[in-house]
Amino acid sequence: MSLTETPTPTDAELEVLKCFWRDGDLSAREVHDRIAAQLDWTPSTTRTMLERMRAKTFVARRDVHGVAVYSQTRRKVEVLTGLMRRFSTLLDMDEALPAAAFTGSQLLNDADIAELDALLNAPTKEASDGNG
Repeated sequence: MSLTETPTPTDAELEVLKCFWRDGDLSAREVHDRIAAQLDWTPSTTRTMLERMRAKTFVARRDVHGVAVYSQTRRKVEVLTGLMRRFSTLLDMDEALPAAAFTGSQLLNDADIAELDALLNAPTKEASDGNG
């Protein structure tokens, strides 16, 4: 991966990002309360994951009245576009995956799906450079 490429979130990171997509800015405790049972994490593990995600620039941290509050730094449609493009590449697909496949998602509304479709069908840097 080059320095200009966006890192791909792991499955666990995606579960954390879904918390932000649903609820907005959250403290580490609030994130932990939402995912602890599903991922069998301790509060320390949740904080470690948030800090790793901060290093990868998936989230940012700020202090609010002495509490660390995290927020997403990448919009969900941008993250999903990257994942879908990666999946298309892995499958050697000639065309983008259809964003309409996400109709009915509890995380995406109609505007998100339309934007996702536009991003998926926009030329990539590699294609415009003649490398893709």
